[in-house]
Amino acid sequence: MKKISIISVFIVLLSAVSCKKDSDFLNVPPKTIIPSDVAFSDPALVVSILGDLYNRQLDFSGLDNGWASFVDFSEAFPSENGSAFFVQRNSWSFGEWNTWDYTYIRDLNLFIQRATAATKLTEDDKNQFIAEGRFLRANYYFEMVKRMGGVPLITEPLDYDFSGNVTILQKPRAKESEVYDFIISEAEAIKGLISLNATDKSRATRGSILAMEARAALYAGSIAKYGATTPQVSLPGDEVGIPASLAQGYYTKALAAAQAIISGSAGSYSLYKQLPDLSDNYANLFLDKNSSESIFVEDFKANGGKTHGFTTNNQPFSISDEGLDAGRLNPSLNLVEAFEKTDNTYAPIATKDASGNPIYYTNQLDIFADRDARLAGTVLLPNGLFKGKRTEVFAGYQLGNGTVITSGDATQTQEVPGLGRIQVVGKDGPVNGGEFRTQTGFYIRKYLDPTIGSGRRGRGSDVNFIRYRYAEVLLNAAEAAFELGQPAVAAGYMNQVRARAGLTTPLTAAEITFDRIVHERRVELVFEGHTLFDMKRWRLAHVVWDGNQMSVAELVSNIGKANKRNTQPFGLWPYHYYNPGNPNNNKWIFKEVKPSLVTGANNFQFGNYYSQIGDDILSANPKLVKQPNQ
Repeated sequence: MKKISIISVFIVLLSAVSCKKDSDFLNVPPKTIIPSDVAFSDPALVVSILGDLYNRQLDFSGLDNGWASFVDFSEAFPSENGSAFFVQRNSWSFGEWNTWDYTYIRDLNLFIQRATAATKLTEDDKNQFIAEGRFLRANYYFEMVKRMGGVPLITEPLDYDFSGNVTILQKPRAKESEVYDFIISEAEAIKGLISLNATDKSRATRGSILAMEARAALYAGSIAKYGATTPQVSLPGDEVGIPASLAQGYYTKALAAAQAIISGSAGSYSLYKQLPDLSDNYANLFLDKNSSESIFVEDFKANGGKTHGFTTNNQPFSISDEGLDAGRLNPSLNLVEAFEKTDNTYAPIATKDASGNPIYYTNQLDIFADRDARLAGTVLLPNGLFKGKRTEVFAGYQLGNGTVITSGDATQTQEVPGLGRIQVVGKDGPVNGGEFRTQTGFYIRKYLDPTIGSGRRGRGSDVNFIRYRYAEVLLNAAEAAFELGQPAVAAGYMNQVRARAGLTTPLTAAEITFDRIVHERRVELVFEGHTLFDMKRWRLAHVVWDGNQMSVAELVSNIGKANKRNTQPFGLWPYHYYNPGNPNNNKWIFKEVKPSLVTGANNFQFGNYYSQIGDDILSANPKLVKQPNQ
C-alpha cells in the first residue's frame, strides 16, 4: 500500500504539471520562499524573520560557545588539553576579535526597508518592527566599532547593476566618532517607537535601547579621554581615535541615557534581591529568566531546541551529570583576590602569617570569610556547594616534616604514614595538567545551571546569556558621573551595587577614584564579555597585559590598582595537614601555585587595540584605510 500511495501521489503531481503551458512552468512560485510583500503583511511572519536577525547578533562572549571566550586574559585557566594555548602563547594576533559582516548589515537594511514600505501592517506594528531592525543594526555597528574602529556606515541596501563598475559599492571608513554618533542617534530616534515593555527580555525595548546608548557613549567618551595616552593608536583621518575634546559630550550622553533607565522611565528594572544569602542571590540573578535586573538577553529554551553546553563543559567533575565533561573553566586566584573584604579593604587571600608560617584553617571556606559576596556567587570555591553536593578539591597531604604526598589522579591511592593507602587528591583536582579538573582550585559558578539534566550533552542548559543588565547601567552612570566631576553622584550609584554584595559601608565621594571604577566593573561584570573592551577603551590593555611573567609577590601586591599586571593565571591549592598530636592536625593549609602549563605571558601590543582588517576586504575596497600598526 505504501508504494502504491507514493506512485499515486507522483502521478497526480505529474499530471498537474503536465496540464500547465510550457510558458507557465517557470512561473510556479517556490514553495519554500515567501515573497516579501506577503511576509510583511502578517506580523507573525515578520516576527519569524526578526527571530533569525536576533539569532545573528554578535556577542564577544556567550554561553553557546561554551566556555572558551571566558578563559583568556588571566581571569581563568582552561582545563582542557587542547586549549592550553590560552596560557602558553605570548601574544594575540592583530586579527584577533575582528568582525566585518556586511551580509548581516545588508539583511538588516533590507528588513528595515521592507518594513517601512509595508502597507498591510498597522502603524504600531510597523514602528515596532522598524525600531527593532534599527536597534539590531546599531548594536551590531557597536560590536564592529569597538573591535575595528571606524567602519563604512551603510544604512541602505546596496545593489550591483552588473555594469562592471563596482566603485559605487566601495565605501570608505567613517570616523570612529561618527560610528558612535550613529549608534547614539539611532537610539534617540527609535526609543519612543518601541511598544514592548521591560518583561520582554529577548527583544528590543526602550530599556535595551537606552542601555546600548549608555554603554556606547561611555566607550566613546573613554576612548576620547584615554586615547590621548596612546597617540600611536590613531589615524590622521580619525578612522581610529576620537578627539579628546569630545569626551565630555559623550560622558554627558552616557549619564543621561543611564539615568533614564534608573528613573524608571524605560520600565521597571532593579537590582536582583530575591534570596537572603547574598552569594546565592548574586548567582541566581543569572539563572532566573524573570530577573528584574535583566534588560536584554539571548534567550535559550530547552523545550524549543535551543540550549548551550556551558554547564556541560564547566560543572565540577564529581557532581557532573554524566562524568564525561567538566571543569574546563577555572577562575584564577588573580581574580579571586580582587574581591575585597567587607570593610572595603583589599587584601590577598591569607596563606601565611606575618612570620611567613602557614595559616591553618579548620574548614576550607574559612580562608574566604568576610569577602565581597560576589566572590562566592561568581566562583565555586573549594568545598563549595552545587546541586546539593560539595566539591572535593585538595592537592594532597602535607606531613609535619614538610613532606607532601600527592598523586596524579584521585583514583591513584598513596601510602600516608598512620593512615594507610588512601586517596590523596580531590576528585575535582587540582592536579597539574589534569584535564577536566580544576587546576586553580576553583570552578566557575556564574551561569552554572543546577537544573537536572542541564549538564548532559544531549540536553544542555537553557540559562539565558545577559547582554545588558541593570547593575551595569548603574556602573555606567557612576563612571560617567565620575568623569564629569560628580563623585557624589558616582558614589550613590556605585554604593547601590556594592550594598547588594554585602559591602554595607558606603564609599564616600572622596573615595571614588579611577581605580575604584575599574575594580568595581571587574568584580561585578567578570565573565560577561566586558574585560577586554574595558581594558581597551581605558588604554590599559598594554599595561596590564605587558608580556612579563608574574611572581607570587607581585600577585598578592597592589590589589585594586587599575594598572596591576595580570599576565598569568595562578591557583590556590588546599592541602590536608597531617601531623598527629599537633593542634593543627587535620586542618587545611593553602599554597599559591602557578599551574605548570602556564608558560606564556599575555602580551597585548598596540596593534591589538583595533583588529586587523582582512587582506581580502582591503583588496576588494581600495577606499579602506589600514589600521595603525597593520
